[in-house]
Amino acid sequence: MNLIPIDDPQDPRVAAYLDIRERDLVGRHGRFVAEGKVVLDLLLSTGRFAAESALILENRLAGLQPILRKAPADFPVYVAGGEVMDKIAGFHLHRGILAIGLRGDPAPAEILVESLPRRALAVVLVGISNHDNMGAIFRNAAAFGANAVLLDRTCCDPLYRKAIRVSVGAALKVPFASFADTGTFTATLDRLGFSQFALSPRGTTDIREAERSQRLALYLGTEGEGLPQDLLARLHTVRINMAEGFDSLNVAAASAIALHHFSDR
Repeated sequence: MNLIPIDDPQDPRVAAYLDIRERDLVGRHGRFVAEGKVVLDLLLSTGRFAAESALILENRLAGLQPILRKAPADFPVYVAGGEVMDKIAGFHLHRGILAIGLRGDPAPAEILVESLPRRALAVVLVGISNHDNMGAIFRNAAAFGANAVLLDRTCCDPLYRKAIRVSVGAALKVPFASFADTGTFTATLDRLGFSQFALSPRGTTDIREAERSQRLALYLGTEGEGLPQDLLARLHTVRINMAEGFDSLNVAAASAIALHHFSDR
């Protein structure tokens, strides 16, 4: 392994890790931060995103060697003590495990859906703006074998540090892509033979009665407002029945129930 001791928080070699929370807000120009042991393992083992470097707390290094050996021999592994690492990050990092990944050039959602298998389950997100919900939906998508997550341009970033952490690395594993116009994209899915179900508290069909087709796209909307009315009018709507007097579940919890129902697993 290419171990590189760091004893100066201003060392230019770890500039990508400086002031993590502030950089979360302004963006990283084609990079993202992966945090934690499980996420680091997925970053290095799936090969979906290239890893640029890792920054490891010195007392965590021994336990990470089997994971770090998955990286190329020249992969930079920066090693720092607790005080130096906290000054680099700008806050106390109790996990002590960070890595920088490269986003690459994302393909549009239309290209991704063209490549999906004959039997496929896709999750379509419209207006999901909360990173906790985004991460949880990706975790559920991975757990129940969804083939892709497709996002409209108003959704928050699945590669935001918190979203990756909440997803337990699933955002690095489940293929995802963005689309610009919802109406045009629904037409694309229709052309490719996808049945399209929109999850809504006022859906016309109890989800327990909804049958899985060979190719299914499941639409989920933002908290509170849900999916736009014009979209609901175009799609078949399904609901998760609630106890009397209660309206709906959090979108992440609802996604788990719906994906479990439609999953092949």
